[in-house]
Amino acid sequence: MYKRIIKQKITSRFFKGKIIIIVGPRQTGKTTLGFELMKRFSKNDIRLFNCDNPSDREQLADKDLEFLRQLIGKAKLIFIDEAQKVKNIGETLKLLVDFYKNKKQVIVTGSSSLNLLDNTQEPLTGRKMVFNLFPLSLQEMYSDENYSQIIKELESLIIFGCYPEVASQSSFEEKEDLVQELASSYIYKDIFGFQDIKSPDILVKLLKALALQIGSEVSYSELSNTVDIDKKTIERYIQLLEKNFVIFRLKPFTKNKRREISKLRKIYFYDTGIRNAVIGNFNMLDSRKDVGSLWENFMIAERMKFLVYNKINVDQYFWRTYDNNEIDLIEEKSGKLHGYEFKWNDKKGARRKSVDWLDSFDVVTKKNFNSLVLSKQ
Repeated sequence: MYKRIIKQKITSRFFKGKIIIIVGPRQTGKTTLGFELMKRFSKNDIRLFNCDNPSDREQLADKDLEFLRQLIGKAKLIFIDEAQKVKNIGETLKLLVDFYKNKKQVIVTGSSSLNLLDNTQEPLTGRKMVFNLFPLSLQEMYSDENYSQIIKELESLIIFGCYPEVASQSSFEEKEDLVQELASSYIYKDIFGFQDIKSPDILVKLLKALALQIGSEVSYSELSNTVDIDKKTIERYIQLLEKNFVIFRLKPFTKNKRREISKLRKIYFYDTGIRNAVIGNFNMLDSRKDVGSLWENFMIAERMKFLVYNKINVDQYFWRTYDNNEIDLIEEKSGKLHGYEFKWNDKKGARRKSVDWLDSFDVVTKKNFNSLVLSKQ
């Protein structure tokens, strides 16, 4: 059992008159976290709905307030798991929070932000608090004092990823079997089931093309030629993959903000184990040609988790020029620019004269990454 960082943050928001929404990929522990949150309540004070169950979905879909009142009864905590499957869930939640206010607490989980957050955006304006639950972060698995253990297990985490069940397995074979199952079923489940994807094979082909380009700028036009579908469909599928927590995008840094929209993006995977499963490569790092890209993806994903969980607000970018000067990650915080370059090998990176406009610049290796993803800043 891993201690999830957002657990305490969620309990501190109980009974404040807001719907609590927990979103994140499938199999990251949203349901487990929900049951942990229930432990402070007696059994009679809990009303649980599992919306993978059609009868539970039916009870919550398009019902009036009187029916919902009788359905909830005297329960103080209402937990709705996989709520994105309920038709018009936003209207149902609005009825509940407007009527009960801070007398009861409603917790909702969803594995598709496109279905859950988009469909609750308007009815729950000012009525919700959203928490993200990602695959396990290094901060949740280790501490600064446990740094030697992280180094020992780091290669396994990069190759097989950080999904809770995967990370808890004792053998590489078990880890590989589990992450392959995740990659072949769970990550596509919501997309295929709810988004009217007419060509699932093309989506899989696109995902593989993206997996082979981590750490590189992605051209939608080139992807269109590779996958053999139009550019608008590429954009739509990438948005679906992003809103279903498979990938995320990093935008380019430029001093001319008007140019950002037209420039290329980088695309990373939330979990490097999923990425490796997509391309079918679980080789150890010393026999791989993509170790640099994997390390970059792993660290940027870990940094993203760290910032979200610790509520550190920064804008993130990458930077590259036509003459191939580049910085893997730039963070803009309080008017300051901080640059990071990710190098798996321990060779010291030199600061380039062309990036003297940065306020700080660090080369992040396997020997010094703890300050970026473990220590509260």
